[in-house]
Amino acid sequence: MRYFIGAVLAAFLLNACSPNNVQVNNELGKYFDSASVKGSFALFNNGTGDFAIYNLNRYKDSAYSPAGTYNIVHSLIALETGVVSDENMTIQLDSAVSMETAFKQSVDPYFQEVAKRIGKDTLQFWLDSLAYGNHQIGKSIDSFWLNNTLKLTADEQLGLVKKLFFNQLPFQKRTHEIVKKMMLQESNANYQLSYKDGLTPLENGKQLAWVAGWIEENKHPYFFVLNLEGPSNSQMTGISKDLLRKILANQGFFEGKR
Repeated sequence: MRYFIGAVLAAFLLNACSPNNVQVNNELGKYFDSASVKGSFALFNNGTGDFAIYNLNRYKDSAYSPAGTYNIVHSLIALETGVVSDENMTIQLDSAVSMETAFKQSVDPYFQEVAKRIGKDTLQFWLDSLAYGNHQIGKSIDSFWLNNTLKLTADEQLGLVKKLFFNQLPFQKRTHEIVKKMMLQESNANYQLSYKDGLTPLENGKQLAWVAGWIEENKHPYFFVLNLEGPSNSQMTGISKDLLRKILANQGFFEGKR
C-alpha cells in the first residue's frame, strides 16, 4: 500500500488549471458580496472535464488550514491503520462519540485523540504519500490541521475529493467506502449531496470556512470546493452552507435535471 501518488495528483491539479477547460464565472461573486465575505468556488463536471471557477487566483494559489475538512484524510488513515475499526467505533469524551458523529459534527476532541493513537510518524508518512498540502505537522500532533501549520489550496481539496469518490487514493476500497458514506449529507430522488465542512480562525483574525465534496444527479458526479473568509463574529458555518446551496442552485442543481 506504500506508494507515492503525489505525481498523479499533481498531474490532475495541473490539468485543472489548464486554459482549455476552465471557465471563470464572475457572476458568482454576487453571492459572496451579499454575505459580506470573500472567497472562491470551483465546480468540476466529471463528464465533460470542465471547470467553473470564481476567483481563480485564490482557488489555485492560496493555501489555508484545512480545519475540519482534514478529517476526510484523518478518517482514511485511522481506518486504514486499524486505529479506528469502523464508523461506529466510539471514543469516550464527555459521552461516547462515534467516528461518524464526530465526522459530521466536526467534534475536534475525537480526532485529536485519534491523532495521538495513530502517532506522528505514521501521520507524516501518509501526509507525504498523499502529497497533502504542505505536509506539515509541526510540534502539535493534536492540532496541526487547526492551527495554520498544515495548509493546502482549494485546488488540492478538489483533487482529493475527486480521487476519494473514484477510490483512487492509496487505501483499501473498504476505507474509501466508509468515508464516502460519512460524507453523505442529503439523498433523495433528485440528487445526492456529499461534503465535509470546516471552520478555523486565520492568522489575520478572521474566520475561514470550507465545504468540499460532490453532488450527484442522474448518476453523474460534479465535484466542488467552497472557500470563505469572513469576520470573526460571523456565523461562517451557516453562511458557507447557505452559499453552497445558492451557488449550486444557480448552476442548475437540486432538480434532477443535470
